[in-house]
Amino acid sequence: MKYLRACLEATFGDKRCQLFEETRRFLKFVPKGTDEKSNAVSSKKGRILAQRVAFKQALNILTLAVILLHPGALSGQVKLPRLISDGAVLQRDDSLKLWGWAGANERVRLDFKQERYETQASPSGEWAIVLPPQPAGGPYSLRFTASNEVTVEDVWFGDVWLCSGQSNMELTMERVKEKYSSLVAAPGSPMIRQFLVPDKYDFKREYDGLDDGAWVAAAPETILGFTAVGYFFAREIYEQTGAPVGLINAALGGSPVESWMSESALRDFPEAYAELQRFKDDKLIDSIEAADKARIGAWYDSLNAKDQGLSNGSPAWAAPGLDDSSWPQMDIPGFWAQQAIGDTNGVVWFRRVVEVPARMAGQPALLWMGTIVDQDFAYVNGKQVGTTGYKYPPRRYYFDGAVLKEGQNTIALRVVNSLGQGGFITDKPYFLAAAGDTLDLRGAWKYKAGAFMPPLQPQTFIRWKPGGLYNRMIHPLRNFRIKGVIWYQGESNTERPEGYSRAFSTMIEDWRRRWGQGDFPFLYVQLANFMEARSQPTESQWAALRQEQLETLAIPNTGMAVTADLGAWNDIHPMDKQSVGRRLALLARKMAYGEAELAAESPKPVSYKFGRKKVCIRFDHAGSGLVAKGGSPIQGMALSADGLLFRWAKCRARGNKVVVWHPEIKHPAALRYAWADNPDTANLYAPSGLPATPFEIRK
Repeated sequence: MKYLRACLEATFGDKRCQLFEETRRFLKFVPKGTDEKSNAVSSKKGRILAQRVAFKQALNILTLAVILLHPGALSGQVKLPRLISDGAVLQRDDSLKLWGWAGANERVRLDFKQERYETQASPSGEWAIVLPPQPAGGPYSLRFTASNEVTVEDVWFGDVWLCSGQSNMELTMERVKEKYSSLVAAPGSPMIRQFLVPDKYDFKREYDGLDDGAWVAAAPETILGFTAVGYFFAREIYEQTGAPVGLINAALGGSPVESWMSESALRDFPEAYAELQRFKDDKLIDSIEAADKARIGAWYDSLNAKDQGLSNGSPAWAAPGLDDSSWPQMDIPGFWAQQAIGDTNGVVWFRRVVEVPARMAGQPALLWMGTIVDQDFAYVNGKQVGTTGYKYPPRRYYFDGAVLKEGQNTIALRVVNSLGQGGFITDKPYFLAAAGDTLDLRGAWKYKAGAFMPPLQPQTFIRWKPGGLYNRMIHPLRNFRIKGVIWYQGESNTERPEGYSRAFSTMIEDWRRRWGQGDFPFLYVQLANFMEARSQPTESQWAALRQEQLETLAIPNTGMAVTADLGAWNDIHPMDKQSVGRRLALLARKMAYGEAELAAESPKPVSYKFGRKKVCIRFDHAGSGLVAKGGSPIQGMALSADGLLFRWAKCRARGNKVVVWHPEIKHPAALRYAWADNPDTANLYAPSGLPATPFEIRK
């Protein structure tokens, strides 16, 4: 009993152990001679017997939980966390904590490089061994011995970087494989390795271990699963240092910053903290998920039942011989809100007949249909060649040579839109390719509505709620020594940018405390340009979030990669991940690898003076002098006399200073640079080629 309680304390904490104590006391109270199966008992004794059975079941469950969640505690065998496994990269040149679980008070031994290290497990089965600093190199073996033996092979010492944030960090090399086809097909980079942390959450407690994951070396057969930003960052670091690079990929698309904050860090944010407490209730989560499932399921059931393009579930309107002569036409790309059917939700079918030459017939092919809002099902000659469930991924559908034929071929698309405008994103590729030839699919398509539906409100993404991702995806990593963090997140906070800097700064400082490594480098990406450009100065939540990110540089040993010139107006996931990785690597080389003179940071304002008719701003990281990219006048500066109405201003750069004025503004009160969702005209750069950060300053 004492040992089980110690295991429960180590695994669950004091609150769960209260149940253990109640169970123990009650089992001790019940008379030993009681016959649980007898029906000839008084009602009072029957209640006691029923309670005893219930408590025994609770004890069995708690015991099982210890076995499952506290590895090795009851088995008496040494067990290791997932991070310490074959192929691991361990942080070089630093003392390392190697840890795990074994039997209570069991002796644990590590044999490494002809040296032996020993320790004793605690009563709850936890143990740790400190390995002295090791230089870069490998491969090595780590042999752990207790009542059993575990050997970890192919271990290297290099630099470990934690890659976290939301989808632009999570986005894999698979998404950008066409853009970087030569890199994807290259022999590989075995000294760049990734550990993919499972996408899981929990609101009730912090986890000490991961239940899945493995180290994988970059190779043609594995590289498509690597974080693209992380991989390009690692390539730059490896080329500069020659040391192995390990990436711990703990990112999840759509996640706001609050989901990556610990419960203690969230205490200073009452709204988020209260939401975390709410979602500790499993019944609440179950009810939300059940309601969402029922509501969404009913919507799609009704949609499919109403869809005239389906016949007994089969795509009748995808058939090549269908008579669509009466269907109206619509130019693709575009949105059907501008067509006769108007701004509606439901299903719209699209059809087009293309003439396929003999050289393309019978060949493997690619149908690339840009990006579609929201869901699509694609058919060629009646055969489904692909489907995508939501609006962000590119529609790239590869299919075999049995589909295309010489002459007329029919392409059909079933597009489902549940909320907002449905259709095809412009400035994306739309084509059919085979045998080195391409047929352009932009232009007129036949279309017809299959079913009209009311808007469908999106599901509740419980995994994004405060604290959940920290508990399952970050806390288990804290004992693993790292070189630093690279972070790409913020899009999910643009609807409420105010206060982001405070939350983000709190998260950074909390992570550093948890790791106990001092102020390790924390390098992050400022939001890229996105959405349509505006001809006049305007308010922008994306610009406000960039300002919050800029202000986070007040935290020591942080660096920000400015990417307001690397985005795409029509894609929240821009494809140029190599440049993002390179800019993060420049920051790392300067801040983590000692290249103090390297031009790695973007120009940012460090002082300014509001005068009569003008504003003078001094920038740091300006190198030999600020320049306007392309040789044209500096663009993107806007002045205001009242802090509300802004007007494009004139500028002049001299060295590290910029003077800004407007002939009709005598007493400027506020100035903004690149203040827009998509500041496409902003052109102030350092000679290094790094763009100046967007910013706002006020008198």
